[in-house]
Amino acid sequence: MPRLARVIAAACLALLPLTAPVQAAGSCSAVSRLDGMDRLWHAQLAPQPAPNLPEPPRLFPRSPDPGPINPGEVRLHFSGHGGVVIIASDGTIAATDYNDIPGITTLVPDVITMNDTLPTQKTDTPDARIPHILQGWPDAQGRPAAHDLHVGGMLVRNVTTNTRGTAGQGMRVGGNSIFIFETEGLCVAHFGLLQVMPNADQLARIGRLDVAIIAVEGPNLLPTDQMIALLRHLQVRVVIPVHWNTYETLAQVMAQFEREFPVVLTSSPQIDLSAAILPGEMTVMVLTPRYFPF
Repeated sequence: MPRLARVIAAACLALLPLTAPVQAAGSCSAVSRLDGMDRLWHAQLAPQPAPNLPEPPRLFPRSPDPGPINPGEVRLHFSGHGGVVIIASDGTIAATDYNDIPGITTLVPDVITMNDTLPTQKTDTPDARIPHILQGWPDAQGRPAAHDLHVGGMLVRNVTTNTRGTAGQGMRVGGNSIFIFETEGLCVAHFGLLQVMPNADQLARIGRLDVAIIAVEGPNLLPTDQMIALLRHLQVRVVIPVHWNTYETLAQVMAQFEREFPVVLTSSPQIDLSAAILPGEMTVMVLTPRYFPF
C-alpha cells in the first residue's frame, strides 16, 4: 500500500471507538470531534514553510462564529502564542498563558493561568474583573505555586516543574507550572515551557492525560524525542502544538512526531472534544491561531 494511503488509513482508524475503553487515573477518557479537518501534514516533506499557507499574521484575524458547544463537550480555541481558551459546555471559561498581546479581546474568563519563563506567558496587569488569576511560578518567599480550584464545571490544578531560564541559567525549582483542566470527563494539560523532564513524583501527580498542549518553540525546551516519550507515558491521545512563530519551525518539530503518529493540519483555530471514545493512537492536531472571542 502506498505510504500516503497507509497514513490516511491509520488516521481514520485512530478515530474509531476502541473495543475496550482505556482505564485512567481518575475518570478521564476522551475523543476529539475533529471538525474542520483538512489534510494530513507531511512535515518531513516541508523543511520550508508549508505550501499554500500564509505565515501567521502578527495580529490574528477573527474567526466566524462556530456555534454552541454541545453538552458533554469542551472547546479548545488557540488564540495565539501559548494561549488556549478552554470552554466547558456550561459556559465556564479558562484562558492559558494570559498576556497583554492581542489574541483575547473583550473576553473576561472565569480563570486565567500564567507562567513567567517568557514575557508572552503572562501580564502584570490582568483584567481586574477576572475572578481567578493563577500564577505558575514561586511567590516572593520562594514557595511553589499550588492551585486546586473548582470553577463551575471545571477543576483547575497545577503540577510544578523546574526551569533552566531563557539562556541556560541555573535550575529554578518550581519555576514552571503544568496546568491541568478537568472538565466534561476530560483531562487537558497546558505544559507551559517545559524545560526539564518531570520526576516520578510529578508524573504521579499529573496522572494520565487526554489532551496535551505543548510549546513547539522556546528557550531550552525539552527535546522533542523526550517530549514524545513523556506524552506516551501519560497516555495522551490528542496533542495541540502552540507557541510557534513560523510554519518552518512548526514543520521541523512535526516531522519528528509524524514518524510515529498522525499529524493533522486544520484551517480552524479550535476543536471540540468529548468523553465518548479515545483515538486509537496519539494524534497531533495543528490549529490555526485566531482572535477570541469572535
